[in-house]
Amino acid sequence: MAPSKSESAYRLLHERITEGAFTPGYRLVLGTIAAELGCSVVPVREAIRRLEAEGLVTFERNVGATVVTTDAALYLHTMQTLAIIEGAATALSAPFVDAGQLAAARAINQIMSELLLDFDATRFTELNNEFHQVLYQHCPNPHILDLVHRGWNRMSLMRSSSFTHIPGRARESVKEHEQILDLIEAKAPAAEIEQAARAHRTRTLNAYLAAASLPASPL
Repeated sequence: MAPSKSESAYRLLHERITEGAFTPGYRLVLGTIAAELGCSVVPVREAIRRLEAEGLVTFERNVGATVVTTDAALYLHTMQTLAIIEGAATALSAPFVDAGQLAAARAINQIMSELLLDFDATRFTELNNEFHQVLYQHCPNPHILDLVHRGWNRMSLMRSSSFTHIPGRARESVKEHEQILDLIEAKAPAAEIEQAARAHRTRTLNAYLAAASLPASPL
């Protein structure tokens, strides 16, 4: 079945925002987008409302819809949220991560370790995202999983990897990945896995804040 006009508009806008074609602050003109899609502005408006709910678009009276701008506050709030919800998602997903998926995650982490020798922050970040997705993808709570995906969508707006600013954090991150994998493989209590995943995310946030001379997160 072909997607609805609203779904087609959503997919188009989501792709252009997350891939950088529409940069932070870019104004979304409903009429122009509707003309490109060959539809009325109604489905485009519905798509923009979905993107606004996901935190990718903001809407202001007399200004209209624009792609959300990135700043230190957005990074802080997104990472704080991810520390909580991704930690929970990882713990809930852990019982469903099989041996093959653990091996895949270890293989990804090994490549990340090898990248430390000739550091490529962009590639490291891509692999980091893949690694964590393996761990949380089986979360049985769809609401938590949706929040995790929204957090990652917001993070995708921040074109420059946080590891660009804190390359020294990458080595510690790889070690912490192994510790989380060991906990999952050992079938550790959910609370222990959640705390390890949460602390891992918070340490990255605090390293970034320290590099920016900002107060550490209390999480």
